[in-house]
Amino acid sequence: MKTKFKALRKEQNLSLEEVARRVGISKVYLWQIENDKRRLNYSLAIKLAEVFSMKPDQIFYNDELK
Repeated sequence: MKTKFKALRKEQNLSLEEVARRVGISKVYLWQIENDKRRLNYSLAIKLAEVFSMKPDQIFYNDELK
């Protein structure tokens, strides 16, 4: 699920540090989310999606559930 986020971040040439700074979390915390080591809450998903001018479902929704 988070691999879509990671691919988008890399496509936009954004570092973990840059995205983490923009949403107000640590780089380590973001790395843990990106690598499925920590759960993502909805309010943080909204903030992360805003970095890319997208909605959370566009990044984090698992198409396999359809």
